[in-house]
Amino acid sequence: MSTTGTSDTKGATGAGLTEIRWHARGGQGAVTAAKMVAELALGQGKHFQAFPEYGPERSGAPIVAFTRVSDEPIQIYAGVEHPGIVVVLDPSLLGTIDVMRGAPPDAVLLVNSEMTPTEMRGHYALTGGRLFTVAATRIATETIRRPIPNTPMVGALTRITGLFPIENVVEFLREDFGKKFPPKVVEGNINAIMRAYEEVKGE
Repeated sequence: MSTTGTSDTKGATGAGLTEIRWHARGGQGAVTAAKMVAELALGQGKHFQAFPEYGPERSGAPIVAFTRVSDEPIQIYAGVEHPGIVVVLDPSLLGTIDVMRGAPPDAVLLVNSEMTPTEMRGHYALTGGRLFTVAATRIATETIRRPIPNTPMVGALTRITGLFPIENVVEFLREDFGKKFPPKVVEGNINAIMRAYEEVKGE
């Protein structure tokens, strides 16, 4: 089943407040992705928070990061306990961590995987939530030439949630990444975003 450009994720997270919890392993860029979404929110005139849960940050160790986006000032100063959106950059974590802990029944779960949502539900015995998958590592390898899935995951998240127009994400990458990286790298990341936006699968 294909995704749509908009979603009712606000309803799952409270009026005007979207809470995202990121699960990944060190080196996959989850903290960078969480901050990227926050900076995109800033560009939309929204309030935001983005921060990691401090713990082992060595390469390969499980890590958690959080993003909040709101139409109003945010008065919460703790980790996201009841996420409306859960993003998993490493599917192996599904077998060891309850990534949906505290999430409402209609929460969105986005997983970096070659599997379809139906295959993933059966393989990991996942119940509840609205499941989406995207082959972010493969997309990153083919576009950026590095197996770091964070940028494609932001592209897929953009498609699922409708939080930002995709044009704004591309413009942000051109401006922000253009200050740090050569044009070839910038275009690779834009291609990764666009491919994930088009290729994400939903139930």
